[in-house]
Amino acid sequence: MINISHHGAVSGVTGSCHELSITPSDRSHPSAGILIDCGLFQGADAAGKSSVADLSIDFPLAHIRALVLTHVHIDHVGRIPYLLAAGFSGPIICTEPSAIMLPEILEDALKIGFTRDRALIERVLGLIRQRLVSVPYGQWHSVFVADDETGGSLDVHFQPAGHILGSAYVECDVTAVGQEGAHGAEGEGEHVGEQGELVNERIVFSGDLGAAHAPLLTAPVSPKRADRLVIESTYGDKDHEDRTTRRLRLKQVLQSALADGGTVIVPAFSIGRTQDLLYEIESLIHEFGAEPVALGVPWQNLEIVVDSPLAAEFTRIYRKLKPMWDAEAQEVLSQGRHSLGFDQLTLINSHASHLEAVEYLASFKRPAVVLAGSGMCAGGRVVNYLKAMLGDARNDVLFVGYQASGTPSRDILKYGSNAGVGTPDQAGWVELDDKRYPICARIHQVGGYSAHAGQSDLLNFVLGIPNAPREIRLVHGDDGAKAALKKLFEAEVKSQVVIAE
Repeated sequence: MINISHHGAVSGVTGSCHELSITPSDRSHPSAGILIDCGLFQGADAAGKSSVADLSIDFPLAHIRALVLTHVHIDHVGRIPYLLAAGFSGPIICTEPSAIMLPEILEDALKIGFTRDRALIERVLGLIRQRLVSVPYGQWHSVFVADDETGGSLDVHFQPAGHILGSAYVECDVTAVGQEGAHGAEGEGEHVGEQGELVNERIVFSGDLGAAHAPLLTAPVSPKRADRLVIESTYGDKDHEDRTTRRLRLKQVLQSALADGGTVIVPAFSIGRTQDLLYEIESLIHEFGAEPVALGVPWQNLEIVVDSPLAAEFTRIYRKLKPMWDAEAQEVLSQGRHSLGFDQLTLINSHASHLEAVEYLASFKRPAVVLAGSGMCAGGRVVNYLKAMLGDARNDVLFVGYQASGTPSRDILKYGSNAGVGTPDQAGWVELDDKRYPICARIHQVGGYSAHAGQSDLLNFVLGIPNAPREIRLVHGDDGAKAALKKLFEAEVKSQVVIAE
């Protein structure tokens, strides 16, 4: 039998971890399978998971032959150290850019949530580097072949997902020996076939799909075959603004926010969102150079600050991997422009410089845009900016992506609707490090810069598959988003649509 099961990202948008396995016809032999991602739970999904014991792997691993990664965002890779601690000894298979970035993102995660022991961190990272198997896009890779025990085989194939650099959706070509019984059993995640019959399936895991026309990366192209599809649903209930509209909105928000000399704080994910925003801001500086963005400050003199060592490192990696940028970005490069390394850009690395920047910007009226992690305000340097500056109405906070339930960023969006109006006593508040802070800063959201596909993008991805999947499973979304996408798919696609549990 060919089985799909889920160990995360079924009740929300974090903790992605899915299993594809083969159960041999002779039940005396062990199963064999792979994991697709092994991510960290965040926000409401992490409720009650505050210790190492809470995050430990709670499902069997003996039959898992490999871990296959769609991309390196922490909600897709953050539990890898726990996976290793639980005894997983197989390869970690991913695209070439992801293989470069994975140790960097996990080093940061280890320091924040696992251990401060440098020797232990290096030991874990060394083990991860040894296990990494990088596979080019468009090339099939054999995970295991038919043998006397499993009677089945599994190959994987990466296709660009357009989410962040190195992101992929994963095509799995699976062959197994069938067992006596009914075909399908899709609702249970099984495909059984007849006794002794060879069953072949193409099962696709979307990972996180990118929005159409995103900066730097090409949009994903639908697979040519998908018998079953496991697809994300982060924005299953809404569409994003188009590229022209969102760029204009970004310009308008920055001009409005900077008019009073305050600072615009942008909580941004280190990988993907930061680089996309830098690309768009450079294009605005290039187009509107001498025009004012604030009183006495032209676009060409606007200071842009990236205050995140991790974001700075991934920006460097993005620059190193320029050959993987899309045609539009390549054209910008040919003009001699440096979208991720322009003159107005300041990178802050040291903690001391970070504290100085927070104090300076909080004390003096100097128009500036600060991109700082983390994107959901659940930690990282952005928290210090928020503590120091949320209570000042001349400052602004700009959200450009999805904010998970239970995170401080979701609370700022929800309770900051009256920001900039009235006194601190009338403003909403957010809890940061167990202390309440009033939200007097103005709050903005430009959803078009999400790195996730919108509802129409998801539908077009499915409709682009020549023959509709027999089954579509919805994961990685809040309940409302999954319900809306299920309803849309049932109306537009001839597939059985289920919400994964």
